[in-house]
Amino acid sequence: MELSGLPLLVQQFKALFKKNFLLSLRSKRSTFLYLFSSLFFIFLLFCIQKAIDARFSNTTAFENVFDPKPLVSPPIPPCEDKFFIKVPCFDFVWSGNQSRSITGIVQRIMDNNPGRPIPSTKVQSFKTSSEVDEWLLDHPMHCAGALHFVERNSAIISYGIQTNSTSVSRQGIFEDPTFKFQIPFQIAAEREIARYLIGDPNFRWGISFKEFAHPAITLFSALSTAGPTFFFAIAMFGFVFQINALVTEKELKLRQAMTMMGLYDTAYWLSWVTWEGIITLLSSLLTVLFGMMFQFDFFLHNNFAVVFLLFFLFQFNMIGYAFLLSTFISKASSSTIFGYYIFIIGSVTQVVTVFGFPFSNNFPNYYRIIWSFFPPNLLAQGLQLLSGATATPQDPGISWSRRSKCAPNDTECMITMNDIYIWLLATFFLWLVAAIYLDNVKPNANGVRKSVLYFLSPGYWTGKSGNKVQEGGICSCTMSSPAVESIIPDDVDVLEEENIVKQQTTEGLSDPNIAVQLRGLVKTYPGRRNTICFFCKSSSTYHALKGLWVNFPKDQLFCLLGPNGAGKTTAINCLTGITPLTSGDALIYGNSIRSSIGMSNIRRMIGVCPQFDILWDALSGQEHLHLFAIIKGLPPASIKSIVERSLAEVKLTEAARMRASSYSGGMKRRLSVAIALIGEPKLIILDEPTTGMDPITRRHVWDIIEDAKKGRAIILTTHSMEEADVLGDRIGIMAKGRLRCIGTSIRLKSRFGTGFVASVSFSGATSGTPAMEDTVNSKQIEAVKQFFKDHLDVVPKEESKSFLTFVIQHEKESLLTNFFAELQERETEFGIADIQLGLTTLEEVFLNIAKQAELETAMNEESYATLTLNSGISIQVPKGARFVGIPGTETAEYPRGMMVEVQWEQDDSGDLCISDQSTETPIPPHIEVRPSTVTSRRNILGRLGQIHGFVINPDQMTDVNS
Repeated sequence: MELSGLPLLVQQFKALFKKNFLLSLRSKRSTFLYLFSSLFFIFLLFCIQKAIDARFSNTTAFENVFDPKPLVSPPIPPCEDKFFIKVPCFDFVWSGNQSRSITGIVQRIMDNNPGRPIPSTKVQSFKTSSEVDEWLLDHPMHCAGALHFVERNSAIISYGIQTNSTSVSRQGIFEDPTFKFQIPFQIAAEREIARYLIGDPNFRWGISFKEFAHPAITLFSALSTAGPTFFFAIAMFGFVFQINALVTEKELKLRQAMTMMGLYDTAYWLSWVTWEGIITLLSSLLTVLFGMMFQFDFFLHNNFAVVFLLFFLFQFNMIGYAFLLSTFISKASSSTIFGYYIFIIGSVTQVVTVFGFPFSNNFPNYYRIIWSFFPPNLLAQGLQLLSGATATPQDPGISWSRRSKCAPNDTECMITMNDIYIWLLATFFLWLVAAIYLDNVKPNANGVRKSVLYFLSPGYWTGKSGNKVQEGGICSCTMSSPAVESIIPDDVDVLEEENIVKQQTTEGLSDPNIAVQLRGLVKTYPGRRNTICFFCKSSSTYHALKGLWVNFPKDQLFCLLGPNGAGKTTAINCLTGITPLTSGDALIYGNSIRSSIGMSNIRRMIGVCPQFDILWDALSGQEHLHLFAIIKGLPPASIKSIVERSLAEVKLTEAARMRASSYSGGMKRRLSVAIALIGEPKLIILDEPTTGMDPITRRHVWDIIEDAKKGRAIILTTHSMEEADVLGDRIGIMAKGRLRCIGTSIRLKSRFGTGFVASVSFSGATSGTPAMEDTVNSKQIEAVKQFFKDHLDVVPKEESKSFLTFVIQHEKESLLTNFFAELQERETEFGIADIQLGLTTLEEVFLNIAKQAELETAMNEESYATLTLNSGISIQVPKGARFVGIPGTETAEYPRGMMVEVQWEQDDSGDLCISDQSTETPIPPHIEVRPSTVTSRRNILGRLGQIHGFVINPDQMTDVNS
């Protein structure tokens, strides 16, 4: 017994969840990027932060200094340590070298430099300070400083220090010339002068420098500045992947296929929310762990749950945002571009948020409300609060208990972390509800939508009555569609079928043997009017279905034939709920397709093989069947055996575990047929099911379809006349949206075929195959041709030296018995080896019907084709017209003018084209013709255009001939 209600919903949810898991598992690159992209971006933040720390490594301003370390007697640094120094360089230059005492002092300065004696090559001496100034002027940036000594007397030695006081920076590090060069020079000079004057070379005193104790000032944080964009980029991977997954299933009609099989929308959305929630949870957890691994204070000092919840709710919110935006995108290729636009816009708004807008007292509250509807803005503000709470080492961060209070260092306190959580969670449900609502009321690719207020109907929630499915948009810009004119069918069988259905509809009769009843099915695609740059461009209305009244009995296969554009697939789409009807209705086992609840019931009892394979490349054949078996509501205990049997029926057992992407075209069609047949549906709809199959497999699938007739109805469309001949219990041929004929294969051949086909083979040939052609007497062949000409007035349609083929009209059926009896008596005389007689093929019937429909359409639309006469003149003749009068050909001899007979055929695209024409002949005197007032038309430049012929009624020509 099939499941329904809540058990079916749970079963579908589990199957779809497994499907999402398998798709993610087999898309390894995408899933890896989704989960581990945070490692890459956090590593980039780590590198940026280290670069910033290195730039300010020579200062303690960004550290807590409670007990400063003293700097004792700093030495004279090497000249190479000075920024932008030029080589060769000197550690210092000095003046006063004429004094032996001063020379000795300078030598001891060089020898006693702490940690590094200064070589003599790194020092330059001069007599006077003016000479030093001249040298410095000629050699800029070659020396860090200069010492000037003057010996006043034996007890007084004075000195001076000369350095470049300009403060310069390199790679963000500033050089202080006073502390770096001037003070070491001063200490060294005073130390050696004192030792010289007191005569004690070991005399020393301790000189040290200490900064004030101070707290750390706030350092530039890479995480608070670049973090919003980087963490937004992490979430964008999941955002883009989710949009792409949803749009791909919509574009490839995968969701449509599941819906046709009875999928609940609730199960579909719930499976995606649950799966993405799990993936988002893992991604957010890894983000926090990676941040802790790189020892960011942001992650270490703030509470784990507070940080994790921010990332999780933001990424989860972005998934809901992806659900919403996916309803506006129809192409998977556009989803990535759309994601890039969202990222660019979000990055810009995050920068604005980091600079204080609008979470400041300077802005009104409604600014913050509007701004908070865009998720990246909330992320940026949350990161600002968390990074501000850990800006300096003494900041405690935000604990779980303080999440609803003002964050440390947040002086304005316009929003708390708890407020951000509430906003993210609330807007997630807003995006989800809006996505589900728009998914129902926004017209899909086929124009299907529900009423704007569909959720107010009690039947939507109880399932006991339904809203009617509507077509068109909420604000549709389509033109009004003219009603389809009521056309009485030309064919008596179609008329009889229509009358039966109309009678049953009017009287309310319910035939238990009828599976499907079409009640005036009409589908019209209205024209559209688009205004571009003040120019109005419109398209005409297209009538795809013009009123179908047909019964499809149980235990039968109804084969629907027709050329491309006849309306076959449109009819099937209407029956499966893919395309809404313009008018009319159809009942499938008593359920109306115009009711959404009725359509839900129908989908539980039908199996559909669409015209194109609707498969996931990453899933195997076995997984496809398992998924659709669960969606159909089959008991879980029987699914495995049913799937194995279905695979065996279509000869896919060996390829059961192969992914569908590796299947051939024929294998995919077999899998689609197996999906349609799974679950014992009461109605099976097969739209060209054997396309791409080899002859052996096609025959096998025919056997499967033949066996599937029992206990159910099957609707089959195909372009294979052989397939229709073999499988069809009844055949209907459509053209231009109308049913042109209906009946069994034999009846259609007898009514619409050109007649009987007689094949005569001569001695030396077997079964009509040429062999030993030279042995056949040509006189005997000519005799047979003359015999057919004399008795039936026919000539061979095909002939060779060994066989002849004749087409005999139905009107001569009464002559055939005596004719073939006499022909058999004269077999020896004519050298006949075999005689075969049969009806024309179904293909010929199909071509005749299609050609007739094309002729009618061409005549109604008044379209023209160019005809070149034997005289070389070109005229425009109405398509489909057999007898055409030529304007301007009236003469004294032929006062009514000339005419031509035109033969038509269909080209490869099905359009009418001229196949042959007669020579110009005079118009018979009894034919009514219009006056020839205008023989040509002038174009916009005033030049003569082409001549337009006029149609002569064929009935008048028949009267003349008779």
